[in-house]
Amino acid sequence: MFSKIKTCTTAKEIWEKLTQNCEGNDETKENKITVAQQKYESIKMKEGETMAEFDERFSAVVIELTSLSKEYSNRELALMVMRALPREWDVKTMAMQESKDINKIELHDLFANLKAYEFEMETRSEAGPFTSQPTKALAATTSEQCSPSTRKTAEKLSNDIMSLFVKKFGKFMRRSSNPSFNYNKSEKITTDMNCYNCGRPGNFAAIVIDPRRRKDLRKMRRKTTDSKKDLKKEG
Repeated sequence: MFSKIKTCTTAKEIWEKLTQNCEGNDETKENKITVAQQKYESIKMKEGETMAEFDERFSAVVIELTSLSKEYSNRELALMVMRALPREWDVKTMAMQESKDINKIELHDLFANLKAYEFEMETRSEAGPFTSQPTKALAATTSEQCSPSTRKTAEKLSNDIMSLFVKKFGKFMRRSSNPSFNYNKSEKITTDMNCYNCGRPGNFAAIVIDPRRRKDLRKMRRKTTDSKKDLKKEG
C-alpha cells in the first residue's frame, strides 16, 4: 500500500489514491453497491443457524453497504431482519411490530431482543412440551400401563362429554317436534288476523270451509235426505 502512495506530495493526493485503491472508480463502486444490495435483499436465516450467527452475517452486509455510502433507516433494517426470519418467528415479529416503535429501535437492540426470545424458547423446549391434564388423561387410556386413578379420570371426562352431547341432542329434538319451531317470528299468524273464509279471528282459511261451498254441501245433504225418505215411502 505504501508503494502506491509514496509518490504523492499532498494529503489530498494520498486520500484520493487510497480511496481509489479501496473503492475503485465510480463504475467499480456502483458494481460493489449492486452486489452488496443483492446480498442484503436476498439474505435469509439458514436452517440450524443461531440468532448470533445470523446477526454477524447480516451486520457484515450492512457494514459493507455503509462503507459504500449506502445506508438504511432503522425501520428498513428492522423489517428486513423480520422478513429474513423463518415462519416459526412470525408470532414474535408480529408482536414486536405492534408493541415496539420499529422506527426507533437500533439494529443491535433488535437482535438482543431476538436472542433473548431464542434463549427462552430453547429453555422451554428442553423442559418438554406442556400438556393439559385432560389431554394427559385421555392419552393414558391408550396405554397399557395406565393407573386406576388416571383411568377413572379419563372415564369421567368421557362420560361428561357424552352427557353434554345427549343433553344438547335431546333439546334439539324437542324443539324440532314442536310445530311452532318450524315457523320463524315473521311467519307466525297472530290471533288478531281474520280468516279469509269465515271472517273470524284466529281461524285458518285452509281448515275453514268457504261459505259458498258450505251452501252446496247443505243442498247435497238435503237431496240425500229427501231421497232416503222417498225410498222409505215406496217401501
